[in-house]
Amino acid sequence: MCLGIPGRIEEIINNSPLERCGRVSFGGISREVNLAYVPEAAVGDYVIVHVGFAISRVREDEARRVFRYLEEIGELKAP
Repeated sequence: MCLGIPGRIEEIINNSPLERCGRVSFGGISREVNLAYVPEAAVGDYVIVHVGFAISRVREDEARRVFRYLEEIGELKAP
């Protein structure tokens, strides 16, 4: 089973097609993520990230719902 975590794109660092990457925030923790699989994603969008790769875009309300679940089980500290 794979687990993807939603995050918000804060910045596009490299926009070339094969090496596209950006800084993504996961409830206050930021990481560099490969964005090559979501070429349509832009700053401010939410994406599902699995092992350092954004694999799809997701609506903000869905991302916030996942954050609430993670808070409930103690895996994410409330900001």
